Amino acid sequence: MTNSISSEAIRSRHPGSYQGVALVAASSVNYSRQSHHGAAWFIGKTLDKILKATGISKKEVDGLAVSSFSLGADSVVNLTQHFQLAPRWIEQLPFGGASGVIALRRASRAIQCGDANIIACIGGDAAFHRSFEVTASEFSNFTIDASFPYGAGGPNAAFALITQHYMAEYGAKREDFARIALSQRYNANHYPPALLGHKTLTEYQYLNARRIAGPLHLFDCVMPCAGGEGFLMMSEDRARHLNLRYCLIAAADELHNAHAEDEVQFRAGWSEYAVSLYDSAGLAVEDIDILQTYDDYPVISMIQFEDLGFCAKGAGPEFVRRTDLRFDRSGPEKNKLPHNTSGGQLSAGQAGAAAGYMALVESIRQLTGQAEANQVSDATHAMVSGFGMINYDRGLCSAATILKAGQA
Repeated sequence: MTNSISSEAIRSRHPGSYQGVALVAASSVNYSRQSHHGAAWFIGKTLDKILKATGISKKEVDGLAVSSFSLGADSVVNLTQHFQLAPRWIEQLPFGGASGVIALRRASRAIQCGDANIIACIGGDAAFHRSFEVTASEFSNFTIDASFPYGAGGPNAAFALITQHYMAEYGAKREDFARIALSQRYNANHYPPALLGHKTLTEYQYLNARRIAGPLHLFDCVMPCAGGEGFLMMSEDRARHLNLRYCLIAAADELHNAHAEDEVQFRAGWSEYAVSLYDSAGLAVEDIDILQTYDDYPVISMIQFEDLGFCAKGAGPEFVRRTDLRFDRSGPEKNKLPHNTSGGQLSAGQAGAAAGYMALVESIRQLTGQAEANQVSDATHAMVSGFGMINYDRGLCSAATILKAGQA
């Protein structure tokens, strides 16, 4: 049985307006390959950095949304005691790479309803020796029962299958995926916190890197690390009163376990609500100045280009061949779209669940003119998409938002 009926309903619906809700104080903390600090330390450091940037006291923060894979026995309510907060609204969001946009949606409604006034949205994770292996092996019952016991552990195996299928179905070549990885490395070269930002990457290096799984080679795979990402949400009136630079939510949506009938994943929930997303924002694809896709592997960024309407399904390879994806749009190509402007996970690193917040944090920086060396000129609209919870054969969560610059 297909989900065609529900798909039609999804395409025709428009979530309520997010008017009046502002995002401020984008903050990133301490990316490192490994760290002796735990997840709570990274989340707390991110909160501290946010508060220092705004001058807001802990007592004023009455909402907290947290995402993490490595909190262990602690939860968001335990963190309120660690951090000496007394929030009226809390949320723990275990949705991997979609967590940031989902936090944005939940927190927006809480602010609009008066359940909280100032909400901190933070993703943070630790990284110890071989800790990613443990996380991957215990990721879900699907992983425990049907993946790791047979030697297909972690997301590399799932994405090798997805990438191979995409290449066979649509004629994509490794050179096409290289365009994504190389443009992101260029962007990371202008973003000092990126873990690989100090290293250049050539097409030769990309194509001749060691094989990892199937068609995936070294630079197709993210590097697990430790770190934190976060931002504050509040009313637009409060942000203006506090004289904070901010951006606004033009539209947002999410869908989970979409297209379950597909034997191999080649699309996700974005394809079901992208049209309504643009309609809600009153924008067209051409109005998007910056695109931040979830990029644990190049193929999923390719799929997002398609499902979000930047090109037709299967036209991703041609799209990247004719589009300059670098932040400064300095190339000779006619079509230019700054993409993953801080380098994305492929060059900045994947700090666990913080990766689900990275693109939002970077977009807030861009739209408030605080991106420094990798600033996109004259950007007013950014699209951010999230993807997460890779079971043994597919990712289950998709979310996306369109942000717009606030008033100066």
